[in-house]
This record gives sequence, C-alpha cells and structure tokens, in this order.
Amino acid sequence: MSRRCELSGKAVMTGNNVSHANRKTRRRFLPNLCQVTLISDALGRQISLRVSAHALRSVEHNGGLDFFLLKASDAQLSSRVLKLKRQIEKAKTAVAA
Repeated sequence: MSRRCELSGKAVMTGNNVSHANRKTRRRFLPNLCQVTLISDALGRQISLRVSAHALRSVEHNGGLDFFLLKASDAQLSSRVLKLKRQIEKAKTAVAA
C-alpha cells in the first residue's frame, strides 16, 4: 500500500536534514494518513478510505464526501475513488431525472 492520500493525492516528499554544522543528509516527509470510514449520502453506504488529515478537513468543509468528490478534479483522485465518483454522479442524475 503506497503512502498516498486517495482523495487529495498528497504523497511522500523528500528534503534535507540540516545540522547545526550545516551538513545536509536526505530525509523523507511522510503525509499524515488516517484510515477513515466516510458515508456517501447518494449511495447510502459507508466507504473506507486512506486519506490525509488535510483531505479529511476538506471533506468536512465541503459538506461531505459526495460534494467533495463532485468538486474534485479527476487528476488527483485514485482509481478506486474515481470509480466511486462516477457511481455518485450516476446516482445523482438518476434522482434528478
């Protein structure tokens, strides 16, 4: 399992540890990933995802998983969540029609 957020695409970054003597050694900055279960109102079920704390705050700010996915661009979403987005769009159009 990769260290990548399924909603925001946030991944591992690299940089340097810089000592007091100004020596630089490579290091990794890991994203703050959490295993969460979010509820989709359109599908009427729970979805378990591995998301960053930043993306979780964004989901809450946008009013839930459905609204977040409908506003999100396809480039940053994982393939699993992209399929979920298509299901939500299909369910929303079926209710509207």
